Amino acid sequence: MLLKNASILYGEDLQYIENTNIRISEQIFKKIKQNLASNPSEEKLDCEGLVIIPGFVNAHTHIGDSIAKDISLESTAEARIHPIHGIKSKILKNTKPAHLANFMKTSCLSMIKNGITTFVDFRESGLEGVLLLKKAISTLPIRSMILGRVEYYQKQKEIKQNTPFAKSKRKELATILQKCDGIGVSGANEYSDSVLKYYSTTKKIRAIHSAETKQSCTLSKKMTKKSETQRCLLLKPHFLVHMTHASKKDLCLAARKTGGIVVCPRANAALAEGIPDIELMIKTGNTIAIGTDNVMINSPNMFREMDYLWKVSMAIHKKRIDAKQILKMATSNAGKILHKKIGSIKEGYLADCIFLDKHAVDLEPMHSPHTSIVHRASESTIKAVMIGGKIIHGKL
Repeated sequence: MLLKNASILYGEDLQYIENTNIRISEQIFKKIKQNLASNPSEEKLDCEGLVIIPGFVNAHTHIGDSIAKDISLESTAEARIHPIHGIKSKILKNTKPAHLANFMKTSCLSMIKNGITTFVDFRESGLEGVLLLKKAISTLPIRSMILGRVEYYQKQKEIKQNTPFAKSKRKELATILQKCDGIGVSGANEYSDSVLKYYSTTKKIRAIHSAETKQSCTLSKKMTKKSETQRCLLLKPHFLVHMTHASKKDLCLAARKTGGIVVCPRANAALAEGIPDIELMIKTGNTIAIGTDNVMINSPNMFREMDYLWKVSMAIHKKRIDAKQILKMATSNAGKILHKKIGSIKEGYLADCIFLDKHAVDLEPMHSPHTSIVHRASESTIKAVMIGGKIIHGKL
């Protein structure tokens, strides 16, 4: 396939190129050059009037709770999402799998329509949960990275005594990891140092929630005399999620010892937990990606996430984060954190992208492409979505 006369955001730095051609073959971007001679046998698409951007990577989701949208809006964060006694865990345990699968599929369809080409899910409910999600999305083209977990949580006494991981649970974890892409741990406060260190020996990708709430940070100090982030790092995570209440010291540790941080600003705001300090995260050297978190709290919409982060950061810190930086969080930064060739329109990368109409009423005139995309673009400005070199939504 040859895409002609395209405006694009090129490479990991999202450089705006006004006019170029893109050759796609074997599901990847093969060549990107202004003067590409067309082959008689290849499909050609004229992209005049369109700007092509990388497909969004939603780097943190919980789509298992899609069935519980807007339940218990007035509850605290702990009451809603705690892995043991939260409302969410009760709903997941008491809902028929077929119903859960149906709503998970619906959330994925919503993501595709909004330009999300890859999502990373912290999947609850052990092996059954992983298999259910895989079945729910088996007929959809969206890319997924499923991070499973063992439904095993220790009491404070066990944590203080540094109780090791039970042998039966080790076997269960090994079975789960055979069926998914890695492990997504609820948090350090549910596990002893011994268990967290055991998780660090697993070979696939590892991630963990950290410093999401003030309560969790306080509890960690009370139980262990260590910050929650310090204990999370025992897992040797590839990335941390949230870090809303992380100290500067913890952010420096994260920059040295992980691949990056995934922030979920709308979820933090919805749970009255504040907004992550993106500027400090950047200053301390962290690579940052964005996720939409629980569907029970938020729609899985990266346009909304970027727009909210752009504006609320200005409101709180009186200093705006560069729009290109935010767009990188939704695309190329996520690819870096996940060590996948996704999130960039670049030779050798998977051909996942979004075709935006430059002449859409909400975008024209686009004096600053990055800014317009971050705080003006929406589903209505999308002409088509491509995954692996195939148009899977819309048409050109």
